[in-house]
Amino acid sequence: MLETMIEEFLVHLRHERGLAAHTQRTYSALLLRFARWAQFVGVTHWKDLKAAHLTTYLEHERGRELEDFGTSAEARLSASSLYLQVAAIRAFFRFTTNEGIVPENPAENLSFPRRWKQVPRALSEEEIGQLLAEPSEATPALLCTHAILETAYACGLRLAELRGLRVEQLHLTAGFLTVIGKGDKERVVPIGRTAIIALERYLAVRSELVRPRTPSAVFLTGHGTAFAHVTLWKRITQAAQRAGIQRKVTPHMLRHSFATHLLSHGADLRVIQELLGHASVATTEIYTQVAADRLRDVHEAHHPRP
Repeated sequence: MLETMIEEFLVHLRHERGLAAHTQRTYSALLLRFARWAQFVGVTHWKDLKAAHLTTYLEHERGRELEDFGTSAEARLSASSLYLQVAAIRAFFRFTTNEGIVPENPAENLSFPRRWKQVPRALSEEEIGQLLAEPSEATPALLCTHAILETAYACGLRLAELRGLRVEQLHLTAGFLTVIGKGDKERVVPIGRTAIIALERYLAVRSELVRPRTPSAVFLTGHGTAFAHVTLWKRITQAAQRAGIQRKVTPHMLRHSFATHLLSHGADLRVIQELLGHASVATTEIYTQVAADRLRDVHEAHHPRP
């Protein structure tokens, strides 16, 4: 019964609220974990769940104490993870209350934990130069990888946006892409000449990767399929290793590098917000800290009287 209502909530997220697929998967995992805990403590229907249950559960999650209720609890939850738990629970009970499943919303007064903003990790411009060096061979796979890296850095795309990019969204002659971001919101992102050249070189051999059921995704695996999340992540991290970058590189670091380098070269914060697809400029402001730190380091390294 508990899981059935979660499925109905996820359908609501998909068809009425248009939440991103990644957010839907996250909410699903978090709510199913919560449902298992609720069943463990004897709750069999959502209408029987009280605010005290929510407080007890979140205290359990905050400490990640070894209280086995059928799932592992081997690590302490971060404030950001707990924030997601609260967000999922609040959204779910708002839905069940509106649908008349529960008479009163037990999560109505549930407060969010404070989240400390982490300064995003960006690659240096020298590291970007290493990563975006011309491929050693002009094979379809290497040209595809090079085009992925150039596009990610040139446009500041999220991993999901890279995966979902379709051929009809490329407008290379005009110098821009149309991107479907979070919440299925479309935005127009300019793309530079270097990335256009990398894409054109790859598109010239893309047909060698195409199979009878190949989708219209721009970037294809060796099997002619669109990249899965983990496969694309692995492709990018392996490219960074081959380039000789000594630290761990994640796909999101290319997006962070895009924003940080634009800001350090004088771009307006509001423009960067639009390019990244952030709903609020407050999200984009975190990059000002990165730029300030870099300016301080340059000053200390080169000023005659540091």
